[in-house]
Amino acid sequence: MTINRRIKGVALAGAGAFLVPLALVAAAPAAQAGPAAEPFGPACSALPTSGEGSAAGMADDPVATAASNNPELSTLVSAVQKAGLADTLNSAENITVFAPTDAAFEKIPQADLDKILNDKEQLKDLLTYHVVGEKVTVDQLPDGTFETLQGGRLTTSGSGENFEVNNSAKIVCGDLETKNATVQLVDTVLMPPS
Repeated sequence: MTINRRIKGVALAGAGAFLVPLALVAAAPAAQAGPAAEPFGPACSALPTSGEGSAAGMADDPVATAASNNPELSTLVSAVQKAGLADTLNSAENITVFAPTDAAFEKIPQADLDKILNDKEQLKDLLTYHVVGEKVTVDQLPDGTFETLQGGRLTTSGSGENFEVNNSAKIVCGDLETKNATVQLVDTVLMPPS
């Protein structure tokens, strides 16, 4: 699978191609003003220390563009492009993306992953299950329940710097800020309820 890590300036989908209600994204609660949380977790040390893929560099770009510069998210970026969601994610405000790392996608058998990547509707369903229409930071993670743009719910639990999503995925680098989103890197792809 060829992975394109740069998506800047590319129009990926027409407005009519996206089926998740944009009103849900637009109606997301405004983020509370306050100090930005610091990134946490063991995988944060794997991020570049400077440049576009660093934590500081990600803060300058909207979420899909920031992800395209992060070396841990190339499979996710490819999936977002195939689903035609980059423009929608980049234009949303105050969202949280529970972003599966490349290692998370590697846990899925290749035949199953190829099937998902080649079914645009299933792929959109999967990816929008990873997006919450509000800003979620470490303060809300100990015992949280959040509605996703897909319509399902995610739960979070844990303490300190050790958090899980749906009792199956660990947040390996959390509270990464982009221009319009908070990103929580997870070590397992989250499967929406059937």
